[in-house]
Amino acid sequence: MDSLQIKALIIDDEPIACRRIRRMLRDDQQIEIVGESSDGQTALQMIQKHSPDLLFLDVQMPEMDGFEVLKALGTDRIPNVIFVTAYDIYALRAFEFYALDYLLKPFDRERFERAVSHAKEKILKDRKGSANAGLLSLLEELRGQTSYQDRLMIRREGRVVFLKTRDIDWIEAEGKYVYLHLGKESVLLREGITKMESALDPARFIRIHRSTIVNVDRVQELHPWFRRDYRVILRDGTQLMMTGNYRQNLQRAFGKPL
Repeated sequence: MDSLQIKALIIDDEPIACRRIRRMLRDDQQIEIVGESSDGQTALQMIQKHSPDLLFLDVQMPEMDGFEVLKALGTDRIPNVIFVTAYDIYALRAFEFYALDYLLKPFDRERFERAVSHAKEKILKDRKGSANAGLLSLLEELRGQTSYQDRLMIRREGRVVFLKTRDIDWIEAEGKYVYLHLGKESVLLREGITKMESALDPARFIRIHRSTIVNVDRVQELHPWFRRDYRVILRDGTQLMMTGNYRQNLQRAFGKPL
């Protein structure tokens, strides 16, 4: 593998993350960093210009996220990808995109070097004619589609736990994070409620309050409250408040006016 030469592009809107990746690659004679980008549109231009072998791709960026960057690429030349993210919710999506690997911020040198080593092996195989056709097929399938989460990956007490989104009863905002309520259990997730709302299927999960998302399959009753507000009663007896600003979401979900 000594003769392997790799052109890499760093796409991340956090300057600290870019510097960290550069520093960890400083002594790697096989990888040449051909550029950096802090947003998706510029990243697409740089990919077209440099034809990199490897992307260090941040998931969450302004205007166009990492997944949208991949969807926008032409499928005739797909680089290998190491996703870089601070959000556990996205790690599983990286694998669903047939990603090469992912780094969960803050990552250490050992984890970084393991991901890079894996990347080198994959790139060497690709150059011998064994490119990942599955990634090409998947990107074609996803083009023009919206992908919603059906599973979440949660880090708990040193373990990684996978949750099916259909098992969530309701979601509650807690500052910059959210609590996922599943029966008598509540799980803290390092994700804001607005990002959670966009990641979940709106046919199943609807926002009923600025701090609340509910699984419509769990809704049993609606009780008129003050003005345009409603009390939402779940099957287990949980009572939630739906404010008038979000009333149309519930109407759309059930196809009937309130």
